[in-house]
Amino acid sequence: MWCTGVNPTIYPVHDSSDSSLFRYPFTCAVLLRFPLLIRCLLLKNYLLLKMNVLVYSGRGTTSESVKHTLESLRLHLSPNYAVVSVSESALLNDPWMYKTSMLVVPGGADLPYCDVLNGKGNERILLFVKKGGKFIGFCAGGYYGSGRCEFEVGDLTMEVSGPRELKFFPGTCKGCVHKGFVYDSHDGCRAATMAVNVDAFKSIPGVQVPDSATVFYNGGGMFIGASKFPNVDILARYTGETDVTDEDMAAVVHCKVGKGDVLLCGTHPEFTPTLMKPTESDVHYKDVAAHLEACESDRNLFLRACLAKIGLKVNEDTSASIPRLTPIYMSSNMDPTKTCKVLEDLRANMDFVEKDLFEDINDTFVLHDEGENDTDYFLLDDVGHQSLEEIIAGPKHIKVFTSRQLPGPKDTPYFNMATYFERLERLHRANNIEAKEAEFGSILCYSEVVTSTNTLLDSNPGWLRHLPTGITMTATTQIAGRGRGGNVWINPKGVMATSILFKIPTGAQQSLSIVTLQYLCSLAMIEAVLGYGSEVQGQGSGYEDMPLRLKWPNDMYALKPEFFNDLSDKNETSSTVEGDDEKWAKISGALINSQFLNGQFYLVWGGGINVSNLAPTTSLNLILERLNTIRAKKGLPALPPYQHEALLAKLVFTMGQFYSVFKNSGLKPFLPLYYKRWFHLSQRVKLDASGDGRTRDCVIKGITGDYGLLVAEDVANHEILELQPDGNSFDIFKGLVYKKQT
Repeated sequence: MWCTGVNPTIYPVHDSSDSSLFRYPFTCAVLLRFPLLIRCLLLKNYLLLKMNVLVYSGRGTTSESVKHTLESLRLHLSPNYAVVSVSESALLNDPWMYKTSMLVVPGGADLPYCDVLNGKGNERILLFVKKGGKFIGFCAGGYYGSGRCEFEVGDLTMEVSGPRELKFFPGTCKGCVHKGFVYDSHDGCRAATMAVNVDAFKSIPGVQVPDSATVFYNGGGMFIGASKFPNVDILARYTGETDVTDEDMAAVVHCKVGKGDVLLCGTHPEFTPTLMKPTESDVHYKDVAAHLEACESDRNLFLRACLAKIGLKVNEDTSASIPRLTPIYMSSNMDPTKTCKVLEDLRANMDFVEKDLFEDINDTFVLHDEGENDTDYFLLDDVGHQSLEEIIAGPKHIKVFTSRQLPGPKDTPYFNMATYFERLERLHRANNIEAKEAEFGSILCYSEVVTSTNTLLDSNPGWLRHLPTGITMTATTQIAGRGRGGNVWINPKGVMATSILFKIPTGAQQSLSIVTLQYLCSLAMIEAVLGYGSEVQGQGSGYEDMPLRLKWPNDMYALKPEFFNDLSDKNETSSTVEGDDEKWAKISGALINSQFLNGQFYLVWGGGINVSNLAPTTSLNLILERLNTIRAKKGLPALPPYQHEALLAKLVFTMGQFYSVFKNSGLKPFLPLYYKRWFHLSQRVKLDASGDGRTRDCVIKGITGDYGLLVAEDVANHEILELQPDGNSFDIFKGLVYKKQT
């Protein structure tokens, strides 16, 4: 962060010759001296992907435990949740609590967890759970989530004992239940059979529960005296001979903590034998894997039941796997000559390894004619046992439509391309725009399941340089969506994930446009949502009453349905918290990546918005239900729910209309509308200028029209401060502007 009058730091310049992404923040002063350095600016913001399940993968965890946890949870929770790993830095510094359903601490070593998370980290975790979040601790995570850990007490070489901060289970977790544990080894592992407390699952409809489950065990503990504690249910008990004894023999417990739910396991019900790769010489581990494989069905049923017990939505099909990538359908239905031109340019300029296959920096693409049968090249692929990493690395199939033909409903069951183009064409006709003149959204690439719409575009400069301005890529599900700081997320169905290409020539005005483009795009997004149902910009149709606001620089927040009781509530932005509950929830975010190719800047805007996600996340349609309740009381008809196709058409049309003005006049003509939509004008905030907790009282005055810097006035001395979006965060719930932690 920098303020007016402070000498800026000059960051290192990344050479554009390698076509990499440019990720260095630059100050306004540097940009004024060296406008071409703008190509190195990365406009970082959040790509919103709700309903995440985060698996801690930082210090103390083992790669084996993290892998098994990710794979098993994806098996049972995808696509309803995004199961991804998270670092210790992210847990300590990022606002993960607002977009997460569950945090999981897998097996490993308990003491390093304490070293990393004691204090600030545990405070955040505890608050997250008390406010309704879920938590799972497997093995070492089970010790960590208890009031006290006692591991091999009396063994001077192994003993770990002492109180723990989270105390989800108030008592002691004591181990090893079965002696013989050796760090970084399978020597002490075994297949342990647990007796399942079937009665504990009777309240969960439609869930099958086995009488017993045989699972992997390696050093875990027993939850002592579990039945004596209120809000604790025993879900499974150890059986047979054990080296720790207790009346309850609790192996897996469910703890109710505030509004949240906690599952703690001394065993490893998440370990799946398909990922266990014993060597021929490791006879013991090989026997354990074989035993577990023979009992796999009951283990899966038990884990599935446990996930449902803590309130998660599990897959109906227990054989579900990571979603496979689906073909990308490219069409310019309103003017087929546009896709013909793209195909012609690719064939003329790309180095095809085979007839229809070319390799780019990040991905391998295979082109297909619109007449090909998908099963000929895709559905017969054997991807059933591939890992997430292998699926991401696989070829990306693009089916190019060079006529007005479109894929049928069976090919794209979650997105009707015909509806999209009909809506877009209707918008153009209503505003007297010829189809051939339209840029934005006139070429659409859609896929049901992709890695990341942003990655497919901006991480592949070979084909990117031959794509036109306004080409749009959207998907129903991303399995490797990109967010802040390179974080990878998986978004479930219901999130409209979209990326759009902007090609901007060099020049003084263009440099300003690159910096402030993120503001224009966020404004286009909120205007598309509020103007949904209308074909003329600014014409009301009822959706303008949706309680939405922009948070600096470009996140969209919505008033949660439970706080939306009257139309006037949408204008109340001074109070963002009621008790312990945040009244507003983030439902959209974006990022922009830039690079310099062919003598101009290529910027890929990627945005995600929750359109139809189910609770517990917040989505447009959930808020719309509340708006319709309010409308009904006023005798007004209900508004139809938002549709991916129609909303996307409205977005790209609005984006195109706005950009036609913006590329010549910059952001200034849009500032009055931007201020109308945002949280902050005249808002009183605390400014943490150095990141050390020392704050100054300030009033937000606006943003600069040239570089989009946040303008704040110090209440005490009236000093004007200008803050760049890259490097600073705005916490609307604390009224705090602070320096981002790296």
